Amino acid sequence: MSNLSFIEIARLVESKQARAAAELARESHPFAEGWLAFGGKGSYVNKACGFGLGRAIADDELDELVEFFTSRGVEPRVELSPFVQASVLEGLDRRGFALQRFGNVLARPLSAGEALRASLPRGWPKEVTVERVDPRDDAAVREYVEVSESGFLAEGEPLPTEFLELGIKAVRRPVQDAYVARIRGEAVGAGGCESSDGVTALFGTSVKPAFRGRGIQQALIVARLERGLERGSRLAVIISGPGIPTERNAARLGFFMAYSRVCLVLHGEGLTPSS
Repeated sequence: MSNLSFIEIARLVESKQARAAAELARESHPFAEGWLAFGGKGSYVNKACGFGLGRAIADDELDELVEFFTSRGVEPRVELSPFVQASVLEGLDRRGFALQRFGNVLARPLSAGEALRASLPRGWPKEVTVERVDPRDDAAVREYVEVSESGFLAEGEPLPTEFLELGIKAVRRPVQDAYVARIRGEAVGAGGCESSDGVTALFGTSVKPAFRGRGIQQALIVARLERGLERGSRLAVIISGPGIPTERNAARLGFFMAYSRVCLVLHGEGLTPSS
């Protein structure tokens, strides 16, 4: 287990989430120790996060948060760790925020020289290769985005143009890496990672339905952990929906439950929900 406390992990993860959202957003604004981010109507970037651990948030600041989103026609959305001050939750409750979903933050220490591939329960999957995407290769970047986003859409649903554009922008961040898994040349899975401040965050992993159950997601996790070590990280994290295959695969590779975070949303007539 990491020698960091759970609240120290939360400070690192929540700060990284906030900075990434701000960098990817069309518009962003500092908010306490975090950020408010707007990526367009329906965008998954639309959120307020990274705040509430360091200090209390005044009522007028929460009003500013609500106004930031409602003035742009979208529902205000907030992501919080369980370590925020109680007054933050009370203030959001008074304004009518409701629970939208949970996310579990899974963490794993990284040690220089460790044989990560040896941790694969069934060894490296047969015929599978995992390659890092060249961010300068437009076709490779587009393929990565389409495959990595496929698991977050209904089967057969086309990838929205806004998601494609946001995914391409994300891949080209200097701190980010993208990986594609192939079988005999066909792209069968993909996932990304972002390394900064000694932490590598893994995200956006999808495996095509016909190729699931072969250990491909685990291979993608290991490839990104190896990249984290190359970038000097000492901790890896994954934010997963509770009880889904990602959580189980991560546990098999040494990840432990660090904390659960919540997503709260303020519904309003005429406001567009975000993904």
